Amino acid sequence: MPETWYDPSRCGAPLVVLLVFCFFVLLFINLARRGRKLFIRRIAGIAAMEEAVGRATELGRKVLYLPGGGTLDDIQTIASLAVLRHVAGLTARYTVDLDVPNKDPLTFAATRDTVHEAYLQAGRPELFHPEMVHYVTYDQFAFSASVTGLMVRDKPAAIFLIGAFHAESLLMAETGQSVGAIQIAGTAEVTQLPFFAVVCDFTLMGEELFAAGAYLSGEPAMVGSIKGQDFTKAGLILYIIVGILLEIFGIHWFRDFMTIQ
Repeated sequence: MPETWYDPSRCGAPLVVLLVFCFFVLLFINLARRGRKLFIRRIAGIAAMEEAVGRATELGRKVLYLPGGGTLDDIQTIASLAVLRHVAGLTARYTVDLDVPNKDPLTFAATRDTVHEAYLQAGRPELFHPEMVHYVTYDQFAFSASVTGLMVRDKPAAIFLIGAFHAESLLMAETGQSVGAIQIAGTAEVTQLPFFAVVCDFTLMGEELFAAGAYLSGEPAMVGSIKGQDFTKAGLILYIIVGILLEIFGIHWFRDFMTIQ
């Protein structure tokens, strides 16, 4: 039997979902690029960022930002850089010290450029010092030990743990809580979310991390993608409701269409 690239029997529901998803994403990216203001629900963790930096200013203590242990090919790290830009802009505006230790060398270079650019955009380039963004080590628990030691010594007033975290998450979060810092965490690692939710004051859970990056950066591609995903999810919920109602009334064509043969 000759090989075929296209099997019509397997392209019912998956093809519809793919087309709907692509339509909404491209539509909202285009609207965002044309200047249309797209609404993204305000997240409590985002609203608390300025309060956390303001508290550090009042106490005269630094802000500690941890971009996670991921590399630049991890979408969580990219979202973290967008949040870091916003936090660095706040620290520049309030003239409070910022400390950004890094585990990955390439992420270190990206975070340094991000912070530098944020200080330039805030009109305070003289406040930027290269040593505020530094590389520690690539070893997971050596990095964790260095960061927790820094927390105990410097007692930062605000700690941001945004990005990809693994087994070291609870160690750092508990140490930050013990020094009395306001902690705002965000990760898409399902196994680490319970630790952040229990120990930190605010937690961006899963997709909220990516929504935060889009909301704070204002990039049309990111905002449009988030909005397109939301509308696609709403469409899938509608599909489910319609399918349930049709099954209740004994109409099965919709179920058959949605079933892959």
